[in-house]
Amino acid sequence: MMDEILDRVQKGTLSVAEAKEKLATYENLGFAKVDHHRKKRQGFPEVVYGEGKTKEQILSIIEAIRSNGNDVLVTRISKEKAEHALTEFPEFLYNETAQILSWKDESKVDDSFQGYIAIVCAGTSDLRVAEEAAITAEALGCNVRRFYDVGVAGIHRLLDNIEEIRQATVSVVVAGMEGALPSVVGGLVSHPIIAVPTSIGYGANFNGLSALLTMLNSCASGISVVNIDNGFGGAYNAALINNIAKGARKQ
Repeated sequence: MMDEILDRVQKGTLSVAEAKEKLATYENLGFAKVDHHRKKRQGFPEVVYGEGKTKEQILSIIEAIRSNGNDVLVTRISKEKAEHALTEFPEFLYNETAQILSWKDESKVDDSFQGYIAIVCAGTSDLRVAEEAAITAEALGCNVRRFYDVGVAGIHRLLDNIEEIRQATVSVVVAGMEGALPSVVGGLVSHPIIAVPTSIGYGANFNGLSALLTMLNSCASGISVVNIDNGFGGAYNAALINNIAKGARKQ
C-alpha cells in the first residue's frame, strides 16, 4: 500500500497532503483519535464503545471508520443513539437486545471455512450478554451457533445439544447466578472455552462477582474468563481463536 501511494505521488496523481492522510495511522477528531491501522495490527478494525459518548460523537467516529473502508461495530449503544446513526447509514443493522450497531462489507466475507463458534447461554435473563457475544462474533466474520437456556438447573437441555457444541472451534459460555455452566461444558468438550459471568442473580451474587469467582476457580481445564457482562470481550477472543483455526485449515 505504501509503495502504491508513493508511486502515485511521484506520478502526480496524488498530492502530498492526500498521501499524508492515507498514510496516517490514526485520524484526530478532537474528541477521539480513530485508529485506522487497528485491522492491520490485530486483524479487526477498531470497535466503538457507545456508552458515555454522545450520538454526534458516535456518528463522527462511524463516518471516519467507514470512510477508510473498514467494517463498523458499535457496542453498548442505546436505541436512541442507534436511530440517530441509522438516519445517516440506513444500511446498518441494530440489535436492540445486544445493543449493537454494525455494518459489514458482505463482498469481503470469506465463507469457505465451515467452523463455528458456539454461544452457550445459561438462562433467558443472560440473553443480552449472550447476544452481544453472538452479534460481535458474526460482525467479526465468524459463523455462530446459539445454544440458549441450557443452564445447569435443567442440565438435560445442555446434554441434548452437547454433540453439536463439541463440534465448535471454540465456545463462549455465558452464565449468571453461581456461574457453574462453563465448568460443566469444560468437562465435556475438547476445545477452548471463554467464560462470561453476568450480573444476573440475587443479592449474594454481588452483581456477578460470585459467578466470576466460580469461573476463575473452575476445576475444568481450558477455561479462560473475561469480565462481568463482557460478551464483546468473550466473542473477540473467540474470534481470534477461530481465525487461527481458519488459517490452520487452509494450510
